[in-house]
Amino acid sequence: MAVLKQAEIGVPVTELIRQVGITEQTLYRWKKQYKGAGDRPGPAVRTAPGREWAAEVAELTLDKVMLQDVLAKKL
Repeated sequence: MAVLKQAEIGVPVTELIRQVGITEQTLYRWKKQYKGAGDRPGPAVRTAPGREWAAEVAELTLDKVMLQDVLAKKL
């Protein structure tokens, strides 16, 4: 999610993919796959008592999945 947020705020794509170690194709695939994931909580998060905590867990889980994807491509 952090990578996608940096892309949204205007960090040049070439610089961003070089820093993270991914291809441009991977960045755009992530954009398509996770589009809006950090913008709005899901239905379960809206009704849960600890929704801030749940939203943070969801964001960290997405970060973990994206990093695992990067590691898998490097190995």
